[in-house]
Amino acid sequence: MILLALALAAAASNVPELPKDVPASATMYDILLLEKPAGQMAVWPTPDGKLHAFFQYNDRGRGPKTYTTITLGPDGVPIAEETEGDDYLKDPIHETFAVKDGVASWKNKAESGSRKVTAPAFYVSMFGPPLDGALLFDAALRRGGTLPLLPEGELRVERVVRLPQATLVAGTGLDLQPSYLWVDDQGRFFASCCGWFTMIRSGQEAAFPALKDAQQKAETERSLSQATRIPKKPHGKLVIHDVSVFDAESTRLEPHRDVLIDGNRIISVVPSAAPPPDAQVIDGRGKTLIPGLWDMHAHVGPTDGMLNLAAGVTTVRDLANDNEELAARIARIDKGEEIGTRIVRAGFMDGPGPYQGPTKVLVATPEEAVHWVDWYADHGFVQVKMYSSLKPELVPVVAAEAHRRGLRVSGHIPAYMTAEEAVRQGYDEVQHINMLALNFMPDVKDTRTPARFLEPGRRALDIDLGSEKVRAFIRLLQERHTALDLTLGAFETFYVDRPGKVAVAFAKVADRLPVQLRRGLFAGGLPMQPGDDEKFRASWKRMLELSHALWAAGIPIEAGTDSFPGFGLQRELELDAEARIPAPQILQLATLGAARIMGMDKDFGLVRPGKLADVALIDGDPTKDISQVRKVVLTIKDGVLYDPADLYREMGIAPR
Repeated sequence: MILLALALAAAASNVPELPKDVPASATMYDILLLEKPAGQMAVWPTPDGKLHAFFQYNDRGRGPKTYTTITLGPDGVPIAEETEGDDYLKDPIHETFAVKDGVASWKNKAESGSRKVTAPAFYVSMFGPPLDGALLFDAALRRGGTLPLLPEGELRVERVVRLPQATLVAGTGLDLQPSYLWVDDQGRFFASCCGWFTMIRSGQEAAFPALKDAQQKAETERSLSQATRIPKKPHGKLVIHDVSVFDAESTRLEPHRDVLIDGNRIISVVPSAAPPPDAQVIDGRGKTLIPGLWDMHAHVGPTDGMLNLAAGVTTVRDLANDNEELAARIARIDKGEEIGTRIVRAGFMDGPGPYQGPTKVLVATPEEAVHWVDWYADHGFVQVKMYSSLKPELVPVVAAEAHRRGLRVSGHIPAYMTAEEAVRQGYDEVQHINMLALNFMPDVKDTRTPARFLEPGRRALDIDLGSEKVRAFIRLLQERHTALDLTLGAFETFYVDRPGKVAVAFAKVADRLPVQLRRGLFAGGLPMQPGDDEKFRASWKRMLELSHALWAAGIPIEAGTDSFPGFGLQRELELDAEARIPAPQILQLATLGAARIMGMDKDFGLVRPGKLADVALIDGDPTKDISQVRKVVLTIKDGVLYDPADLYREMGIAPR
């Protein structure tokens, strides 16, 4: 592992400058994204008894910058808090909370409310700094481990492990899994390790490896418990009886079939009859059996496996991750120590600079590019994904070496290039609908910045789908057999969601989610200037029309999310339907189509004898209404049974 102290010195140019109004006496914390410096948090008291925090980081030109003032009550619970600044997408925010005369009131751009309080209750801010979490955990520990939350809910905390440097504390009630924080002997915030995001007290970087290892051990023990309790292995043969089978090749239903599974393979698919007397039988009457779904744009995290399997997703393609952590996760899944899907790995690379992506693989020369392509090929990756800060002149270098090693090539379109140029220089696939829209806005040069989101939102409505430029681009995609990973759901959120209203993509499941997680669905999408609301909606409609035109031209469309696992894929398929792709063809592209693109259709993508037993049983007919994919009642991966209700309950999600 790269020592954090070295990483801090290597990438300081990406760290935003600390404002001069932060006092020198403040306690400082370093923020890192994938162990690369990205920002700071500063905490300091003032003589009036108030606590102040400054919080900022740079994530590819995005990231919050906020000032927070907190007044603590005698029990350590805030009685007033105010946050000003910009949120992650650079939208101005002003969030307030106060308790007065026994009434707690709060307001931010997503919500406002009040509640009478007769005992301490902790307001969980939407836009406050990570310091809030440390104060919350400390207050809960003072009260014996539980604390009511505002607007709703309850936090339960416990000390997990103590190291010489700090103590790991776990809290449940905020998310789908425990939230972890490291605190010192005085209960003060010491560090946080959460996926790609790390924060640690300045000067304590040498402690990070021990903290990370101890937290991973705690998380692994929890995963092992889940993997022991939830999956069910059939005892002998398994028959799904009298079910309608979706044939992803012909896109037709085969009614009244018995599907026999033995071990991890499908043995037969035959007209329904009396099942073998020694087989475990699952009643398939009135239901549809489809091949396991694929999510072709994932960034796998701790709960992704359970969320995906609950939604019938049995395979995902990971398009950017910490290579070491992903390899460890795959090993645990393969050994049955963690619940997870099959994971197909794509190697991620970018160029160094102020907008560099969250990766340790940063290349600036042809030699570095070739080295990392070869490293990915040697370590079992099947694809290389390039990102926005990569030098355009390195694209053909990466593509040539990747193709020589048998790897697919895809990515964002690097800044100062167009999608047409990237395809001509070797892209087999393009990520994201906005990258396609930008092909028709060649004046938008620096797409490392948020302009790559904002300009398509403001200008895609002007794309003439009947123009020669659009037709020529489609012909190029046809000639090069280029696939498209549109991630429509992610961009629906950007262009359609508005503060104070539930995210359109998750409106159907919002009430099932844990309350503190559900609140985030009301934050809205991209920041808007006057006139943007109408433009964003019109541009979004045009992007759906472009998606239809691409599909109608025979361009391979993928089902990828870059969003909330499981639920995000369900919405992605619904958006394909809104783009006027027929439901049977949507099911095909999300199963057999994905397997063929990845060259894995020998074992996947069809419910047929000899194929691996990766299937999903749906209580309905998704060939008539694609939204029926939300009604998964059983997922089978590698012959092992997963009950969605069990998986959802484990994460605090109400079963369907």
